[in-house]
Amino acid sequence: MLEPEIAAFVERAKALYPDARPSATLAQQRSMYERFAAALTPPRPEGVETHDARFIAPQGHGLMLRLYAPAGRARSPGTVLYFHGGGFVVGSIASHDLITARIAADTGLCVVAVDYRLAPEYPAPAAHDDCLAVTRAALEGRLPFGPLPRSLQLAGDSAGATLAASVAIRLRDEGTPGVRGVALVYPMLGREPQLPARDSEANAPMLTLADVRRYASLYWGSSAGTGNEHAWTRPLEASRYDALPPTLAIGVEHDPLRDDARVFAERIRAAGGHAQAPIGVGLVHGAWRALATSPGAQWMHRTVCRFLTEQAAR
Repeated sequence: MLEPEIAAFVERAKALYPDARPSATLAQQRSMYERFAAALTPPRPEGVETHDARFIAPQGHGLMLRLYAPAGRARSPGTVLYFHGGGFVVGSIASHDLITARIAADTGLCVVAVDYRLAPEYPAPAAHDDCLAVTRAALEGRLPFGPLPRSLQLAGDSAGATLAASVAIRLRDEGTPGVRGVALVYPMLGREPQLPARDSEANAPMLTLADVRRYASLYWGSSAGTGNEHAWTRPLEASRYDALPPTLAIGVEHDPLRDDARVFAERIRAAGGHAQAPIGVGLVHGAWRALATSPGAQWMHRTVCRFLTEQAAR
């Protein structure tokens, strides 16, 4: 059963973000998503300053980054790289301003939002390569914002959670230390969602199984998942789950992706690591945008902020 405040959020979202969007052009879909996000984004919290800068990736293309610097930036205990959701197809640093600004305000951490390349113009592993390059630069103190706290964590929602988890796994495989924690919210961690939610929540509000498969096809291609090509971009296809940073993976009850978080955390714990996978009861995919009204979304936000704050202090 949906939380009452989330049921109201879903109805508002339907009016702002129509179900007919898959038939629209990519440009129209992206425009609709940005308008939807803007309609639900309040003014930034007092004390949070933003600074935009261009990051040049190793391949030579530019990426926009946005720093959310809390009041007392010089005393901030750490930095978070945030990778936005949107199925690898829609979304931007602007669309997730609500989330990134509030994390900075409520934790005192510096948050850097990453505007990675989108599919299908840039299929796998483009988004992953972009986020990996930014993470390496952050670990080496090369981000274009001047000195930032060196304690680094990764966070993301939906497809952005795929990026965060995958980058952590890739850095582990390369023997590159430095990421202190990974926070994932309603993560998409493989091409096909895990059971039982894949079937029981196939027609959930806000994100259906058909939506997941459409986005996966646009990013990984119709044949992805049949071999090892770009397997590192799908965390639930990893060969090992040991030696990963402490991980928070929040699934939400009414979401075909709900059990991705649970399975990922179970595999990390089975390998001797630290991972937790609480469930947002009564919540739907995208519920973080209901932060102003939903007790469940507020619980989810507090849980993420507490985790990031604790890991920064380690």
